[in-house]
Amino acid sequence: MSLPPLVPPLKCQGIKTRLVGEIRRISQTQHFERWVEPFCGSCVVALNVQPERALLCDSNVHIIQLYQNVQSGSLTPGMVREFLVREGERLSAGGEEYYYTVRERFNRQPSSLDFLFLNRSCFNGVMRFNRKGGFNVPYCHKKDRFAQAYVTKITNQIRRIADVVAIRDWTFAVSDFRQTLRNAAPGDLVYADPPYAGRHVDYFNSWSEADEQDLASLLKGLPCGFILSTWHSNEFRSNAMIAENWNCPGVHVLTRQHFYHVGSSEDLRHPMVEALITNFAVGQTEPEPREDAGQLAFFERASSSPSITPKTPCARLTASSKTTTPSSCP
Repeated sequence: MSLPPLVPPLKCQGIKTRLVGEIRRISQTQHFERWVEPFCGSCVVALNVQPERALLCDSNVHIIQLYQNVQSGSLTPGMVREFLVREGERLSAGGEEYYYTVRERFNRQPSSLDFLFLNRSCFNGVMRFNRKGGFNVPYCHKKDRFAQAYVTKITNQIRRIADVVAIRDWTFAVSDFRQTLRNAAPGDLVYADPPYAGRHVDYFNSWSEADEQDLASLLKGLPCGFILSTWHSNEFRSNAMIAENWNCPGVHVLTRQHFYHVGSSEDLRHPMVEALITNFAVGQTEPEPREDAGQLAFFERASSSPSITPKTPCARLTASSKTTTPSSCP
């Protein structure tokens, strides 16, 4: 039985915790010198693939700042524990009013500790920013939000990622995906996990059809291999961009369906078919046995127009997809 994936301290929409095993196995079929992510988000994929060299980029300055601080040692597990215990006590005493005090403080003068606090105490674990770049997620009404066990869990997550980045040559950078991909070189392996158009977008991670087209064009022109995560379909609609952008020679589509239990609203919590699209053949990958039976195999098929999938969650399919969402007051 495989070990559970390494879970990062940040909750992000679209986190790939359930897919990291498949992504890691696909990456292991390729020889590469540097791992490149233009949308690193929570960094859950890099933290589980654990390449020796990596360029991890995102447009969200707060995510990158947190990981840079962990890497430099200016944010330590001990500091996180002390801060969350103290601020958790103040939150218990002040409730919603104190949450908004911290949110205002963060928006006035951002810090990684306040960012972590807000990320773990906001409604539905959503990471969302307004057009001015201000964190604008409301309060999660949950008693004793930072209980001792929860603080210990977050502290241990910080400790584990600090151990990983301390022994590897990783660069964290704030960058637009276009700039990141234009700097990709032979010997790189790119993993791209863009936002989904119309879902989970905010000031830092807005996404349009034009962005989707730019991304596809840049990926097709890379001098190296790539793995693209995207959604294929759910019970309501299909991702037409797959047929438009990826129905071409040399493209391989791997798919799996599972249920997302997280989301800012109930209508975002549905079975989804995830797709991993590559410019190299990997065949089918069987998941390692694990307690979480939600892990299913990916199956490869030739690129073709996506079709609407059945409503039954966790069925073996031959199509393609992706989605993401955060849990309700996790």
